Amino acid sequence: MRVDCLASPRRDLPALNERNRFFWQSGEAGVLRFSQCNACGYFIHPSAPICAQCRSRDITPAEVSGRATVLTFTINRHAWQAGLEAPFVVAIVEMEEQEGLRLTTNIVNCSVEDVFIGQSVKVLFDHREDVWLPLFEPDLPSGDAK
Repeated sequence: MRVDCLASPRRDLPALNERNRFFWQSGEAGVLRFSQCNACGYFIHPSAPICAQCRSRDITPAEVSGRATVLTFTINRHAWQAGLEAPFVVAIVEMEEQEGLRLTTNIVNCSVEDVFIGQSVKVLFDHREDVWLPLFEPDLPSGDAK
């Protein structure tokens, strides 16, 4: 079964605050941003006021490529709550910019059976109210059909 982003299931929205607002709203510009330490370049997610690598407090939002690799996933075949449409894929993806820079997300715009560990994926955003949720879809070579 193909899961399309526009036909996505109900999603719980995050509570926005000053530390995470940039992350949840950067999709409005079509980009994905994480906190990054200006002293050592380390990306931090979830956002924190101090770099875990060098202890610097010089942290600012920084854009990433939006490309990632599927590390692990599960196919949820049960609609556990009203509004959920099964099946759907819940995955942990690792961003190409840094080992350990990971997101829990959904893989969309493909058959759930076509998702695999090691798959190259790219970000797209599901706009809900004042939040742009980062979802991922297969990163197909140019000319390949979805």
